[in-house]
Amino acid sequence: MRNGFYFKLAASNLKRNAKTYFPYLITCVVSIMMYEMVCALGQNPQLATMAAGDSMQSLLGFGSFIVAVFSVVFLIYTYSFLMGRRQLEFGMFNILGMEKRHIARIMVYESLLTLLVSLTCGLLLGMALNKVMFLVIVKLLNGTVQFGFDFSFSAVVSTILLFTFIFFVNYLNALRVVHLASPVELLHRSHYGQKEPKSKWLMTLIGIVCLGIGYYISLTTTNPLGAFGMFCIAVLLVMLGTYLLFTAGSITLLQFLKHRKKYYYQTSHFISISGLLYRMKQNAAGLSNICILSTMVLVILSTTCSLWFGIEDSLYRRYPSEFVLTMNDDELTDARLAVVDDILAGEHLSVDKTTYHYLAFTGMLDGSHFVTDRSEFSMNQISRIYNLFLVDLKDYNAAMGTNAYLADNEILLYCNRGHYGPDTLDISDYHFIVKEKLDHFIDNGNAAADIATTLFIVVPDQSIIDALYTYQLTAYGENASQIQLYEGFDTQLDDEANLALYDKLTAALGDSEGDIVESRTQSRQSYISLYGGLLFIGIFLSVLFIMATIIIIYYKQITEGMEDRDHYIIMQKVGMDQSMVKKAIHSQILTVFFLPLVVALIHLLFAFPIIKGLLLLFSFSNTTLYLQCALICFVIFALAYTGIYALTSKTYYHIVKMN
Repeated sequence: MRNGFYFKLAASNLKRNAKTYFPYLITCVVSIMMYEMVCALGQNPQLATMAAGDSMQSLLGFGSFIVAVFSVVFLIYTYSFLMGRRQLEFGMFNILGMEKRHIARIMVYESLLTLLVSLTCGLLLGMALNKVMFLVIVKLLNGTVQFGFDFSFSAVVSTILLFTFIFFVNYLNALRVVHLASPVELLHRSHYGQKEPKSKWLMTLIGIVCLGIGYYISLTTTNPLGAFGMFCIAVLLVMLGTYLLFTAGSITLLQFLKHRKKYYYQTSHFISISGLLYRMKQNAAGLSNICILSTMVLVILSTTCSLWFGIEDSLYRRYPSEFVLTMNDDELTDARLAVVDDILAGEHLSVDKTTYHYLAFTGMLDGSHFVTDRSEFSMNQISRIYNLFLVDLKDYNAAMGTNAYLADNEILLYCNRGHYGPDTLDISDYHFIVKEKLDHFIDNGNAAADIATTLFIVVPDQSIIDALYTYQLTAYGENASQIQLYEGFDTQLDDEANLALYDKLTAALGDSEGDIVESRTQSRQSYISLYGGLLFIGIFLSVLFIMATIIIIYYKQITEGMEDRDHYIIMQKVGMDQSMVKKAIHSQILTVFFLPLVVALIHLLFAFPIIKGLLLLFSFSNTTLYLQCALICFVIFALAYTGIYALTSKTYYHIVKMN
């Protein structure tokens, strides 16, 4: 047979299977388009020239990796579904005299045609929308639009190589299926798996345990320092638990209900449970994938949206004053403060300053004693690591406007996250009694950005701070902290004037080692870049995951329709009228398709504590704003999910009505 024959047969096959191939083709095109876009945007030279553009480029690089991994996994997954629906077709070719090598050649042309169309459409759309996406980024970063068209050759090459590899893997997998199966197996494989599924108590128990441990980790992780690592572990456990409970737990529950005779042998229960048993066996893996994708969309959108809309809250938490000055407390401190006063006087500014001396260093809590030997620190004890921030009583009273009194061994204590339990605290040879646990302290903002919990400790006298400075100097050597002075003040200037004042202060103090000048206005652009980049990547990935959800639901509707086309006839033959049949099957479909959405909401609720800890790493602590964003995201996603179900269900009813 000539190559032209194989090519025509391949094209004919694709056309005949358009109902299942077209969604796969759309998936390929969108995946290629999005991967090319995110790669090209990350390499855009104009982005590098923008304020904090390097942060956005790093985020886009991370986003391209996520899109690449997702494309590999999802396109292989969807192609395996296509192969499953074409078993009968390949079996017929084999029975009619076509050898497996001929089928393999047809599949080569099918793969090449699909790859060529996908790459052409995907790359053209990616390059066309690249400029639009760049304008969105410019808008997020408050940048300036530059006219022109940037073409990234490396992004195109990377896209072609990645998706050629994916198509090659899919082709090899298809060859394996056709080569290993006999013609009879190919003809009847689409009818396999119709036996009633059995209970799987062990897998169900493992699923419950995995889900329970994942939820427990989320509910008990309070230290942001350990939140990220524990979050990854919790995610893996919840994903495994979700898969096991959908594939095994659902069937075990239905079998349990089936063996409750009084419950099972009621007409509505009998039909529903019998139908759901087979539906869950056929669709459990797809439902677990939908649930996991839905959870990812909700988590990504709720966190990135709350960070974006909470930029000002995070800024004010990180920078409690418009200007924050930090300098080493030495013999030149008074001279540097005089320079600051001269600059403010030259600008005709009268400001209220908050000033205090402090010593900050790291310790690991052992009971009520803090260990400063870093050789004893370990990752499995990460939740016990604290930053100790010591201020003397005189400076505390002046900064807070109080008139507190402390005995020689008493302290005031404020914990910026969580709760410090013991009523005593030991550092070196000092044994302190916690006189009062404070609910507020004016810190320098560093604690908000630090991944470790900070304990603000008010000691009776400066001499204690001097002694502890010597103690931690011995422990840490050249890495020891210095006693520093904090000065913060607000101005009534506009942004432009604040930036000009920041430049003057930086020029005057920036050359001195240990002197740091920070401005809320100056840092705002960095926050916008970081959080804007996270929002862009979050929306980008959410669109990708929603597309995957649509494809899985669409293919599930096709599978359900083909299965129920025969079920309709059987159920009518045993005496059920058409309205009863429709009602029974419709209720089963609603249960199956909306179960992932309900479970995704449960996952999101249990994930809240650990997400809250992760957001603290970004200086975000506005719980109310996060809950509002999460609720809005869920409502919008639920409406979109319902719309997707309504649209794809038309395919289901079309297949069923073919009777």
